[in-house]
Amino acid sequence: MDVKNFYSKKINTLNVVLCLMLLPVGNAHSGPDSEPLLGAQVVAMLEWAQQHNPELVASRAEAEAMLQRADTADAWADPSLRAEWMGINNIDNAARSTRYTLMQAVPFWGKRGLRREVAEAETNQAQGVSLETWADLASRIKTDFAQYYLLHRSEKITQEILVLTNNLERVAQARYATGLAAQQDVLRAQIEQTQLQRELLMLEAEHHHAIARLNTVLKRPASAPLADPENLRAIPPPSVRESVALAQRLRAKNPQLFVADAKRIAAEKNRELTLRNRFPDLILGVAPVRSGGQTMEWGVMAELNIPLQQGSRRSQERAANAELNAARARQESLATQLQGDLSKQVISLEAAVRLENIITNNLLPQAEATLQAALVGYQNGKVDFATLLDAQRQLLKAKLDVLNAQVEAQVSIAQIEKLLGEDL
Repeated sequence: MDVKNFYSKKINTLNVVLCLMLLPVGNAHSGPDSEPLLGAQVVAMLEWAQQHNPELVASRAEAEAMLQRADTADAWADPSLRAEWMGINNIDNAARSTRYTLMQAVPFWGKRGLRREVAEAETNQAQGVSLETWADLASRIKTDFAQYYLLHRSEKITQEILVLTNNLERVAQARYATGLAAQQDVLRAQIEQTQLQRELLMLEAEHHHAIARLNTVLKRPASAPLADPENLRAIPPPSVRESVALAQRLRAKNPQLFVADAKRIAAEKNRELTLRNRFPDLILGVAPVRSGGQTMEWGVMAELNIPLQQGSRRSQERAANAELNAARARQESLATQLQGDLSKQVISLEAAVRLENIITNNLLPQAEATLQAALVGYQNGKVDFATLLDAQRQLLKAKLDVLNAQVEAQVSIAQIEKLLGEDL
């Protein structure tokens, strides 16, 4: 038996076991670290925010609290029980008696229903605030994600142009080596590379800022990692972007208008309730009298307040009327403002879509063709290097313009969806 080979095999086996023991065990359990990173798709970020954003959770809790209060707004007041011991100074126990009075407050007809309607309107306000909170949060996430995508893709495009510039430098060096070009062409190419590298450094810094902004909106640590963005959301078809249809959806779905309408309804019901306060509430009661262990007689009672203070009531009614007029005016003003905001965003969206189509279908192919022609012309000595660099810059600009148009469209869509309170 070869002892040397035997121990060599044992040592190799031991090394394999040690390597296996040192392997990362992150995939062996489920936890936060094993979850996929946010950032690749905006939909996943919105879903995450729905569950974890504290502002949204707080607004939902407040709406739930208002809903629970509304359930008791029209509840009857608790009855009261009064006991009166009469004749306690009499020596004869038989002359003593006890009167029990059970009383119940009865609001004037219609007041309980109006109180419930006011409470329901206030609940709708809280629910509308929750919807408004989500619409604003979703819009910020969509906008910041679009900016994050813009910076990420700008880096990629600039890196591609940097590689192209490196190739142009090699072409210039080859022509300079054969005496067909001046050394200035090589220097120009190197200067262009330096400028592109500087641009990349600036984009990288902005990229980190975009990550911090997104994490801040998501209420995560600013330095939490994010995956690279994969793509933007698809642009809705023209039929969905039609102005009249969007205006109708705005009137029906906008959270701010929903809150304003709930405030108007609450003001109307509160005014009606204030007018009903002209009429008194009742207190009804029944009173058995017991003496010697027996019920000797029964009594009934009715109590009401006399509305003599008409001055204060008229002031309350005028205040309720003023609040109703204010609610109606604010609702009308808000509707006009939101319609104007919607119109601006629709115009911006259509302009961005048309601009992207023009650049993608016309300008970008022309810039690519111009660069190829300039490169061939430079290699043949018919075009100077400055013309070649200018063609390269035009290509970079066209690609970035396409990207900017796409992002502008996404920002406009995010603003439109914020106004609508729902996705397109």
